[in-house]
Amino acid sequence: MLKEVKAVLLRAEKTIWQDFAGGAALIIVLIGGLHLPGLT
Repeated sequence: MLKEVKAVLLRAEKTIWQDFAGGAALIIVLIGGLHLPGLT
């Protein structure tokens, strides 16, 4: 199984950072949206 994971990571090396950035952006938007009602 570890060999398969390594193979997938090697194949997706170009897009893994874009996926990580997208996930981080979604988390930031979620946290921001949850804090908006507390601002008023």
